Parts: sequence; C-alpha cells; structure tokens
Amino acid sequence: MAVREQTSVPHRSARRCPLLRFLPLVLHLALSIPAAAQGPRLISESDYAQRLRGFWLAQCIANWTGLRTEGARQSAPFYTDSDWGTAFDGRQIFFVLNQNPWWADDDTDIEYVYLHLLNQLQSPRLTPAQIADGWTTHINRFIWVSNANARTLIGRGVLPPSTGLGCANNYRLMIDAQLTTEFFGLFNPGRPDAALDMADLPIRTTASGHAAHAAQFYVVLYSLASQVDPALSGRDQSIWLVQNARPFIPDSSKAADICDTVLADFLANPDPNDWERTRDLVYQRYQLNDAANGFDYQAWYESSVNFATGLMALLYGQGDLRRTIQIGTLSGWDSDNGTATMGGLLGFMLGEQAVRDAFPEANLSERFWITRTRDSLPDYVPPSGDTIEDTFTLMAERMLPICRRCITNSGGLIDDHAAQWLIAPTPTQPALIQNPLSREDSRSQNNAVRRAGGIVSADSTQYGTPGTGRGVPYPFSVLANGRETSFDGREEDDAGRHHFSTELVPGPGPSTVTLTVTYDRAAAVHAIRFVEGDHHHGSPDGGWADSFTFQARINGIWTPVPGAFAQPQDSTHPFEILDYNLTTPTLATGIRVTCAQGGASGFVTCAELDALGPAIPAPASSFDLNTDSALTIDDLYDWEAAPSDLDRDGDITPADRAYISRAARWSETSSILHAHY
Repeated sequence: MAVREQTSVPHRSARRCPLLRFLPLVLHLALSIPAAAQGPRLISESDYAQRLRGFWLAQCIANWTGLRTEGARQSAPFYTDSDWGTAFDGRQIFFVLNQNPWWADDDTDIEYVYLHLLNQLQSPRLTPAQIADGWTTHINRFIWVSNANARTLIGRGVLPPSTGLGCANNYRLMIDAQLTTEFFGLFNPGRPDAALDMADLPIRTTASGHAAHAAQFYVVLYSLASQVDPALSGRDQSIWLVQNARPFIPDSSKAADICDTVLADFLANPDPNDWERTRDLVYQRYQLNDAANGFDYQAWYESSVNFATGLMALLYGQGDLRRTIQIGTLSGWDSDNGTATMGGLLGFMLGEQAVRDAFPEANLSERFWITRTRDSLPDYVPPSGDTIEDTFTLMAERMLPICRRCITNSGGLIDDHAAQWLIAPTPTQPALIQNPLSREDSRSQNNAVRRAGGIVSADSTQYGTPGTGRGVPYPFSVLANGRETSFDGREEDDAGRHHFSTELVPGPGPSTVTLTVTYDRAAAVHAIRFVEGDHHHGSPDGGWADSFTFQARINGIWTPVPGAFAQPQDSTHPFEILDYNLTTPTLATGIRVTCAQGGASGFVTCAELDALGPAIPAPASSFDLNTDSALTIDDLYDWEAAPSDLDRDGDITPADRAYISRAARWSETSSILHAHY
C-alpha cells in the first residue's frame, strides 16, 4: 500500500572423528537413500539464495505494477482482463519493468527494515523494544493507516503488541500487516510454526483479530513455498499451498471464511481464466451485502477484501508469474499489496532466472533504493549519495545467516562445507496449537468460561463520565469482553474495542478503585492480566493505575494472592499489558484488583482484566527421537524400533527412514568427507 566412559584408547583418526567406527553403516546409508531424500527438507543454500533474489525482484515488479491501479476501483464496475494495456483514470495498465534502481515502497521497505534489524542484532527474534527502536529510527515517512497509528503510538512509548490492540489502534483490521511480515516465512523453510513465532510481534505491531490471521496465512504460505512438490502443475501447487496454510487459522475467523469462499469458487469455476467471477463474489459477499452475510466492510484498504484478491491472484494465476501479477493488478481495491505478496511468493518459488525469463522484453535491474522511503540505513553500494544503495544479491546474502540461525533454533541441521540445510520435522501437534495467538488465547479465562457456556461478569466501584474518545463508563462488561486475547477472528463490533474509564467530569473521584471479574465456575488462575487503556495529560489528567493489590475468590472468599509483575510497570506509557504472575496458581471464581488512580484528576483506564491459565509452550520437534539430547545413530535405531511419519505426509514410508538416516549421519559424513579424507 503506497497511501531457529571409554575403556580403551581409540585410534587417532577415530579421536578426530569419534563416529568413524560407524563408517560402514554411513556408506551403506549413503548408497541406499532413495531420491526422495533429496526432496524439500534438504535445501541447497546456493539454490535458496537465488530464490531469495527472485523473491525481491518479483515483489518489486508486482508492487509497482499493482500501483498502476491502486485504489482506482473500490466498487463496481471493476477492471476486467480486457482493460489490460489500456488507459483508465489517467493510468495506463502495464507491467512496470524499467526501474533502475527499484524504488522502495511500503510493500518492501518495512520488511527491509526488519531484515536490517535481524542482521544488525544477530538474533532470530525481535523484542518489543527492538521493534519500537527500529521503527523510531527508520520508519517515519510513507506510512498510512495502521502503520501510521502504530508509529504514533510508538512515539508515545507504546510497545508491540499493544500497538496492534483494538483499544489502541482503530485501524488494526486494515491490510498493513499483510504487506509487511510475509517474508518471515522465508527464514523458516518448511516450519510454519517457527515462522509464526518469529512473525508474531511484527504482525501484532499493526494488526489483531482476523487481520492478524490473514497476515499469518501469508507467513505460512511463504514458509511452505520451499516444500511444494515440483512435479505438481502450477495450479496444483497453488491449491496445495492454500490448503496447507488454511489449518493454521481458526474456522471461526473471517479470514477463514474468505479463504474457503475463494478456494471453493475457484474449484467450482469451469473457466480457469474467469477470475472476475470470484472477484465479483468477493464484492457481493464482503462489501455490497456485507451486513446480510454477517460482515462489516470498512474501507478499500481493509484486510478482508484484499486478502481475498491476493488468494484469488495466486489460485487463478496457476503458477504463472505474469498472469498472477495481471490478475492482482486488475482485481480492485488496494491492488498493489496482494499483488506484491503473491509476486514475491512466486518469485521465490520460481527463482531469479525464471523471473527474468518471464519478462524477456526487459533487462531487469537488481538494484534497490531504500532511503526513498526509510531513514538512516546503510549504503551497501558506494559511493554514497546516489540512489543505488543495495542489490537483491546483497539482500539475499544478508538473509542467509538469519535462515541458518532459525533452522538450527528449530532443530534443523546445517552443513557449512556442503552448504546444505536439513529442515527438522514439523511438530505433531495440530496446526492451531502451532499458532502463537491460539496459545495466548487458550490462557484467557474470560474467553474459556464463555466458550464453555459460562457467565463472566464485571464490576467497578466507580462509575465514570469520560468525554468522547476518552473511553467508556459502561457497560462494565467491556472490562472482561475477552477482545484483547481472543483468537476467534470473528467480525468485530468496533464499539467493543473501547477501554473502560473511571474519569469523572468534572472533578477527581476516589483515590482508589476496585475492578472485579467473576465467573460462574472455577477457573485456573496462574496470572492476572491488566491491560491499560489510554493516558491523558492536561485537564483532566490521568488514566494510569498504581499501587496494585490483587485478590482471587477462592472457595467463595476474596483472598490476597502473592505474586509479581512479569515486567516493570511504566506509568508514562499507555496501553501496557501487565501480567501479574501468582506465586502459587489457584482455582478461583473471580479476580479483582484495587489500585490507586493516577494523575491530578485521579482516574484509571482498563481495556481488559483477565485471569490467565497456565502458559502453553510452543510445540517443538527435532531429530532427537530418543530424547537423549544428542543426535546420533541411536536415533535411527529408535526409529527402526518404532517407525513414525517423520515427513508428515500421512504415511510411514522408506522416505521417513531416509530422512532420519540423513539426519543421524549428518555430522559423520561431514567429518568424514571434509576432515578425515
């Protein structure tokens, strides 16, 4: 959008390569590995690098081609195939291929900043403070909608993920996260779970609810892109990607409805070129008749319709890069964003040379101009002062060390000599459990009790009268509506995003207030979460809380619960997410907090008060099948004793044995080939 004790002395060669005694088995395995073992779990680093170059190049082509029609068709009549190559509204619709260097835009430049931060910090994960510092230093221009809101909030000291909360960011359901985070999937090939963990905070910097799910879907597509069967047609590869990304978002989500609707209509369409039929269905279901279908169309730059057109371009494009970009460009609404995402996806899948071959009429540049839109970034192509500051080759080279760290952190293996990666098996847990937002949601007792058919009630000892835009005094249920942690992704009533406030106009209220949430059944309480609303300065002045005391209703009696905050409170920063971890978890039918009301006017804001259940660890998976914290030939023996579906294709086959065999001999063959011989 532009707007991871020996009893004898061994032979000296065995001391240098301790597993040399297994050489006969290693050589046997090397000769017996079927061709399938050379499949997508085994990745050539040099091939991956050229795919990364293809990603950046195709994303730029698609981005700037899509910008030819951005916002030009927000409702019927829409563009059709017959409009390609013509001029409408003063814009001629054609492929943009002649930029040299390619200009940065928000479809590429925020990912570029994240690449810079990951490379600079040498970390596979970015913390809230690191993201905020990165935005402050580098992202100050050419931002709109939720990105602009997030940047303003960061300037007030708000850290992600609070910048994407509904109570803080009224644009959190727009498209922004979909065009700024998908490339995190490329750092985690074949591991959507690890990709979603890595992208979690960047996504939640600007999105929540079904918009976060749409962004997550794109991250999973990018993670799975290296895993497609090359023997499949482009059409079937696209279907495979969509079908395998879908389980990672909940059925209740609007994003799931969009995915299912677009895919079903594509599969039912007798004409594979009639993408306009599906686009018109999207318009009718999510915009023209939105309320009748239980939805709420918000704007041409919203997440929903643009998520639909991105999927539509991928499916109807059928693996053809030019056709995918054409469809995305003509699709309507915010037409550069989904086009750039799908162009980048296919660019990665096809590789750099195939991208160039798709546009034989042009000599495509690989140069990039980042400071067109972003600030204080290095010039990798001296001399300084010109607009050529980086190249796709250099950008891909900087991505590779991050890929290696992510792969090893998630249990994979790296052979530096052979420049190969072996991706670890994916976790066996259901895809939804691999989604960090699902694990976060599962802790919320406000949501858990309601979903079990129970009753959640909220109360306050003070009734406020805040002014417009300063929170709501009622209903008290806004304190416990579960919105801030909900994973369901249903269409939201925007009124429900507002925080509760005890502000009295005029004059201050009591010095303290008690906020209470009760349940009609016992709930597990491992922590109590207090999500602040906004702070206000001037007159009236206040909004923050201080001097907290927490209680839980245990066996019908309100009882103090000792514990400590997970992070220090900072009363100068609004929208803080404060987790008070109990020293001893308990079962309770209610929680409450008493706190001093801050500011000269003495009032408190609260977006959510929630009891949290136990933290759920992220699923993990590795080649260490016997769980002895070492990868050895014994793990192969363990598989032989109890064969399992390691490659997660639904069957136990020789390919699974080949997979664990390669892992078990990984360091042995490397040592033998590169150290001993």
